[in-house]
This record gives sequence, structure tokens and C-alpha cells, in this order.
Amino acid sequence: MGRPLRKRFWVELALGVASCLLLLLTLATREWIELLFGVDPDNGSGALEWAMVASLALAPLLFGALARRERRTARLRPDTATVTRT
Repeated sequence: MGRPLRKRFWVELALGVASCLLLLLTLATREWIELLFGVDPDNGSGALEWAMVASLALAPLLFGALARRERRTARLRPDTATVTRT
């Protein structure tokens, strides 16, 4: 049995879920940035929203890969409580 998952795994997992939710929000309503912050940084062209969709589409993949790697390394590390020294 491997060691318990570190805090790093949970942070990576939370960031992946948050970026996925923001991606869905941006796809559903692209004007949420203007509504939330009260500014229109791209003057209505939609370029900022599509750039966010592109970056938010990659972020869950990146964070998911990092969380998976952390989970695998935690599973492969021996548990220090069960290891006995001779």
C-alpha cells in the first residue's frame, strides 16, 4: 500500500476542476467577464473570450496530468509507517 496523497494532489485536482468550470461558464456565457468586472477589455470583439476558452481547455488537461502523476508516485512510494529498518 502506498502513502496517503499529499496536499499537492488535492491542489492540482481543485485547480483542474475550477478551470473546467470556468471553461463551461465561458462557453455558456462569454460576457461573464464584462458582467463580473464591469469592463470590456476587447471592445466587444470576443477575442478575449476565445483566448480564455483555448487556455481553459488546456488547463484541466495539464492539472489532470499533474494530479495523476502525483497519485501514481504516492502509490509507488513505500509507507514510512510500515517500513522497518534492520
